[in-house]
Amino acid sequence: MKVLIADDEAVCRCILESTLAEGGFEVTIATDGLEAWRAFQNPNPPALAILDWMMPGMEGVELCRKIRQNPQTLPPYLIVLTARSDKEDVVSGLTAGADDYITKPFSRAELRARLEVGVRIVGLQTSLAARVAELEEALVRVKQLQGLLPICSYCKKIRNDRNGWQQLENYIGERSEAQFSHTICPDCFEKVVRPELENF
Repeated sequence: MKVLIADDEAVCRCILESTLAEGGFEVTIATDGLEAWRAFQNPNPPALAILDWMMPGMEGVELCRKIRQNPQTLPPYLIVLTARSDKEDVVSGLTAGADDYITKPFSRAELRARLEVGVRIVGLQTSLAARVAELEEALVRVKQLQGLLPICSYCKKIRNDRNGWQQLENYIGERSEAQFSHTICPDCFEKVVRPELENF
């Protein structure tokens, strides 16, 4: 999983990077808020980010706010790193769009635990997005069965979107999860089957 570290302090960046590398994360580094913001403009932005509260260019809380105002298919999990521990500051960070926060100085064990939470959340979001895509695709297939369908008056075949003619059950089967079992209605039995049996 791609993780962005945005911090202007070299020592802190080094500790964060080594901890994440040990966990098998793909790490991207930004030394200020503007550089971090540019990382989220890429076609493949990080799924998780650790953002220092106090950075030149753009502070971490402001960066959270801008990221949340820029809707994405899969929103990143944002952790704010701060020396501030007052409840008002914590509330301010979470209100701006942070998912979690870590206070400095932090332990590696706590960092790893909070990263695991982020990984679980991102995994759930990814699964949910995949499920939504499947449902939208199914809805498109269902909608294909709506509207005007050209059907032959004699053989009851349907003209498909490739201008070919298909049996009714084949056409519907390709565009839905419907399955068919063939039988004979009472009218057809009297008109077709019974005369054939009598002439047999």
